[in-house]
Amino acid sequence: MLKIISNNLFKGDKVIWMIFFFLCMISLVEIYSASSSLTYVQGHHWDPMIRQAGFLLIGLVIILIVHRIPCKYFKLMPIILLPTSIVLLLYVLFFGGTINGGNRWMDLGFLSFQPSEVAKAALIMTLATILSKTQNEEVVHNRRGTKTVVMATKGGYAKPFKICSILTLVICGLIFTENLSTALILFTVAVIMMYIGNIPHKLMLRGLLFIGLAGAAAATILLVTPDNTLSKAGGRVLTWKHRLQEKTGINLDDNKQIDEEEGSEYKLSENWQVGNANIAIANSNIIGLGPGNSVQRDFLSHAESDFIYAIIIEEMGIFGALFVIFLYVALLVRVSKIANRCDKFFPAFLIMGFGILLVLQALINMGVAVHLLPVTGQPLPLISKGGTSIIITCFYFGVILSISRYAEKVNENPKEPAEAPSMLETDEYFSTTGID
Repeated sequence: MLKIISNNLFKGDKVIWMIFFFLCMISLVEIYSASSSLTYVQGHHWDPMIRQAGFLLIGLVIILIVHRIPCKYFKLMPIILLPTSIVLLLYVLFFGGTINGGNRWMDLGFLSFQPSEVAKAALIMTLATILSKTQNEEVVHNRRGTKTVVMATKGGYAKPFKICSILTLVICGLIFTENLSTALILFTVAVIMMYIGNIPHKLMLRGLLFIGLAGAAAATILLVTPDNTLSKAGGRVLTWKHRLQEKTGINLDDNKQIDEEEGSEYKLSENWQVGNANIAIANSNIIGLGPGNSVQRDFLSHAESDFIYAIIIEEMGIFGALFVIFLYVALLVRVSKIANRCDKFFPAFLIMGFGILLVLQALINMGVAVHLLPVTGQPLPLISKGGTSIIITCFYFGVILSISRYAEKVNENPKEPAEAPSMLETDEYFSTTGID
């Protein structure tokens, strides 16, 4: 009976479902452990975990709804999501609320959320739609014989590149002033999608070269501009400069020199989060202190969100840290296999876009926790404390599972006619009416 209910309720790729539930279990354990500072202030021990469990439960409901939607209907979502996300990004650019130093939030009274989360989904779905419409198969003749090559050539070589680039720059440009890390992650995912989508490499190389030179010029201006001048610019420009100085070791300001004995105290005071995260990792002693036994959670700010991976290492040791990495890598591998089984371009591009976004965000969060990358404020998907970030991530999982259902039906019925009836709901995927 339980198996019948499970098969009817949790459709799609079973490995994706397992990864989702493992991430949820890790989240509940570590949120309870890492939220000691919050519970000390609020006086309610179970509140952070109950709140997290509530959002995960809402996310599960979203997955159960979204993964039942035939993937062809996701093509319609950008029509609403893209203009809506642009309007919301413009709103927070001028009227956004400030949380944790970032002016990137909209307050709905009962919930605060970042429009950039909506914009990420909108851009990826839009790019998947555009790239799928511009694919064209050509027969190439050479000395070795003939072969069929898929290229993004419909409408000319440059047209898909121009459309995708303009949309990417507009969305990322609206995000980057208050959330540089999110803009860079989304830009990277867009570039990878265009590469997978067979955009001519010469055009992409020229565009990346231009953006790289512009970024280098902007970084140079940041480094040479005095702090008091940058502080007048507002936003997070001064924060960008300090993080750039930390990672490059270039400091052109006329700060007084400090000796080595003062240096360690200066570094910990100026980089409190990074310093305590390093201490947490050192405390693990490879095997870890055990669940709930973290010491640095009482000193590490945002231990339940931005630096939760450091707490995982401290409590679960190197094996727990590697297991978390394994879950995200397994997600990317599984997403790639599902994409390869799709017989149409749109679901393949869409599932790769969402999969790459989730894994890239996870790797950046973990890189920050172990001090390989500058502090970015990116949450660890499904594990870090959050509200809208969990809900949006669950939407991604719902889309991935919907596409996995489509891929399963393609492989189960490879030779069936397009409108052949089926007891396994293949008609909702293979119907030739409407969006294909």
